[in-house]
Amino acid sequence: MRKKFISTVLALSTVVTLLSGCGSSNSAENKPADSKESSVAATTASQSEDNSASGETQSKYQTTFGSKQFDDVTIKVELWDRENSPAGATITDNKWTKYIQEKMGEVGINVEFVPVPRGDEVTWLRSAMAGGTAPDIVLTYTYSIAQEYYEQGGVWDLSEFIDGDDQALNMKKYLGQEVIDYGRLTGGDELCGIIARRATTARSNFYVRKDWMDELGLKEPTTPDELYDFVDKMVKENPDGRTDVFGISTWDDGYFLGAFSKLATDPTESLIACKLTRDYYDEGMRELYRFKNKCYNNGLMDLESYARSNDDFTSFIVNGKYATFEDHVIASVDLSRGSRLQTLRENDPDADIVSIAPLKNIWDGKQYSTIYSPGGLIAFCPKSADETTVEACMTYLDWLCTKEGGFTIYHGFEGEHYTLEDGVPIIKDASYNTADKDWIAGDLFLTGNAGYFENDEAFSKSTSLKYPGYEDHVLRDYKNALTGDYINDIDDSLYTSPSQAELSADINLVKEEWAVKLLTCSEADFDATFEEYKEALKEAGVETIDAERREHFTK
Repeated sequence: MRKKFISTVLALSTVVTLLSGCGSSNSAENKPADSKESSVAATTASQSEDNSASGETQSKYQTTFGSKQFDDVTIKVELWDRENSPAGATITDNKWTKYIQEKMGEVGINVEFVPVPRGDEVTWLRSAMAGGTAPDIVLTYTYSIAQEYYEQGGVWDLSEFIDGDDQALNMKKYLGQEVIDYGRLTGGDELCGIIARRATTARSNFYVRKDWMDELGLKEPTTPDELYDFVDKMVKENPDGRTDVFGISTWDDGYFLGAFSKLATDPTESLIACKLTRDYYDEGMRELYRFKNKCYNNGLMDLESYARSNDDFTSFIVNGKYATFEDHVIASVDLSRGSRLQTLRENDPDADIVSIAPLKNIWDGKQYSTIYSPGGLIAFCPKSADETTVEACMTYLDWLCTKEGGFTIYHGFEGEHYTLEDGVPIIKDASYNTADKDWIAGDLFLTGNAGYFENDEAFSKSTSLKYPGYEDHVLRDYKNALTGDYINDIDDSLYTSPSQAELSADINLVKEEWAVKLLTCSEADFDATFEEYKEALKEAGVETIDAERREHFTK
């Protein structure tokens, strides 16, 4: 069954603006993992002949890789430079750029890469667009920039290159229509850019000390009330006899949003609401703050968790000061986040941290997971490129959606970089891959984020094998992070309303000021305090932001 958030975005996609991060082997001697998808090109060529024979009209532009032989067309592609090129290679001259140039050369397309400092990409982009010097494919995670330039007439409408039944067939197969439609930033049929597909939309987990849970004979909580009792016992009766334990530390309330939000039960209203307006319009937010107030007044809440540095947060976890906490998906074992469980076990070999499933929502009893948008960065074509160049650019992006293209660029070559297990690429030597391809793979694979995978299951399995001994933790985390219906990620990047730039600072100041009051006031004074909070939000302009979002999403 399709998830509620996904189906809602599909329904609104035509009227909604969705805006929101050389080795020793010779690549020519290796073969891609699976070149079967290249047969799409052959199929397309055959279909073109059949269409011609039957009198059917072929699209003006042919953008399925292999369906057209170009006449030595050069395309310039932005490439983010992170200044991490290994010895013997540069960002534009290396094993993988040569592989791309070789493969695209087979269809008459020359690819030139234009290096751009990653930390300065927005400033650089604005300067290049203003001066007419931008490459033919430019990139950004800031969708509003692409929309801005499109509405000013500086960006190509890509619909005439993509939407035809015989166009961009690899892209349509890999990205899916849903992700492609995210590029229709104006709310109409126009396609402003090509959105990269996330390998997974999993966002966050809520973690508990499983060893304490088991020793206390507790069951995994399924409702907010059960969670409160669960945390109370973990803090006050923990088997280690500690008195310095915090019961709940939250990252950004994504987990609790699913449990308390009333708007989560109405996907259209949930899409209209955003981080700036939700506290004012969502009845469930009062109950969420009430829950946290109760936790704080009974010694279960870490009031400083929102402001703690990542190092302090990790220190509290590995030293056993958190009974539960919310953080990014797989954050309990992720090497990049401090290998928290691994480090905790150095001092306490029997310790364990696991994620738990979403709680049942207090309004309808369903489970909701807060997810990331299925789309990542956006690639678009400035009007400085002519139509033949844009056609070649779309053919290049279509190739990146094939196994020979994006899969190989991201995962490498079978036998050299990975082995296949049930069709899933399993890394052979992580240190070799880091030096040989990982430093550039993600930035070359423009149509995908975090890898080329068929589905969430393949991604989570592949990721789990990067953590020997903790595979079950990783698989559990991804499963829990995608349980139930989906709701948007409470981020204003889905749409920036006209007044947001002017009003957001004041609204956020009110939110920060009153968050402490709402958590620390007495339980008896909570309702009166919350009403004062809503009045302060109103005075700061929250109703203006909501009205603009409502008009935009429902017109």
